[in-house]
Amino acid sequence: MIGSFRRRNCKCKKKRCTCGSKWTYRYHIVDPKTGKRKQKETRGFDTKEEAEAEAKRILVELQNGTYIEEKDITFQDFASQWLDLYSKSGRVKQSTIDIRKEKLKILEDHFAQIKMKDITRLMYQEFLNSLQEKYARKTIASIHEVGSLIFKKAVELEIIAKNIIEYAEIPTKKLTVEELEGQIKVPRYLEKEELKQFLEAAKLSNRATDYPMFVTLAYTGLRVGELCALKWKDIDFSEQTISITKTLYNKNNKSGEHALHTPKTKSSIRTLDVDEIVLTALEQHKKSQKVVSLEDRKNDFVFVDRQGNPVSTAYVQKRMRSLLKHAKIDLHLTPHSLRHTHTSLLAEAGVSLEVIQNRLGHQDEKITRAIYLHITKPKRKEASQKFSELMRGI
Repeated sequence: MIGSFRRRNCKCKKKRCTCGSKWTYRYHIVDPKTGKRKQKETRGFDTKEEAEAEAKRILVELQNGTYIEEKDITFQDFASQWLDLYSKSGRVKQSTIDIRKEKLKILEDHFAQIKMKDITRLMYQEFLNSLQEKYARKTIASIHEVGSLIFKKAVELEIIAKNIIEYAEIPTKKLTVEELEGQIKVPRYLEKEELKQFLEAAKLSNRATDYPMFVTLAYTGLRVGELCALKWKDIDFSEQTISITKTLYNKNNKSGEHALHTPKTKSSIRTLDVDEIVLTALEQHKKSQKVVSLEDRKNDFVFVDRQGNPVSTAYVQKRMRSLLKHAKIDLHLTPHSLRHTHTSLLAEAGVSLEVIQNRLGHQDEKITRAIYLHITKPKRKEASQKFSELMRGI
């Protein structure tokens, strides 16, 4: 066996160490730049057996010519390099890059000045476990996804020899019975009469875009980003359909600072049948838009500001707050609440869950399912009662 083993900083000097010191494996390699031998070591092993196992792995790699000399670079420095490469790859949307940056900050807060090669499986797993106190499992998974991309790239660029987080597990909090029962709460949405009241306020508004904007959201269940990205060519008045092929991304919610991205998922690309009420409102809006701002409109967007830029999601949110106040509906709702409202009314009308999911552009959405089950609960009870009555009549 090449090299030597020793227990670092052992004070007890016993065969079975009781002072908590770690085993180290020291070995020599040939520096490819100078051709000279130099000493290397791996440390942090609890037992000599673990150190020997690592020594065998290194020996095999040296013999096969696959040995990688790990680099002295901190997590923060390499993460910065990774982010630059990731951003310039051309394969990801700006919105995704921004999300990755947010999650990267959490990783950097913990590992910043630790060298990439010194981060162990245990250190990383303990980091993931510690996030349970502050973040939901979905957020932890998103943070781990960024960590996985970084360590995978580090192996690819021969910064480290192996991906130590490959088998890391996202912690799952054990829920109580009470927590399980209330895990998926049905979000607040507008009841049928409240929706009529809200749309009436939009119709009476002095903002020309209010009614066509909110009647479209309410009658289609569009995401607000999908609404803001709509262009007139997406609306087929003769076929009575609206095609969803894009979503608006506006990170800072500033006029003119926007980008069009592909929809959230593949199932989000869809064509919706639209009610006559919506088409009439949009047709009237188009006529008034032609008269008022034909020369100012850019890129043919349906809903635009005074400069001809598509309205931002923040603007839609602001207008909804104002209209809720005018309608005297004391609820803290967002434009996304109209998506939930659309779900509830379709369920009440007897439309199947599968059809609702296809219309909304997603295949498996827990909140949509929760709303659907909530609305159809009386009908399910009715089915059970009718079955019992039938059996009693035998």
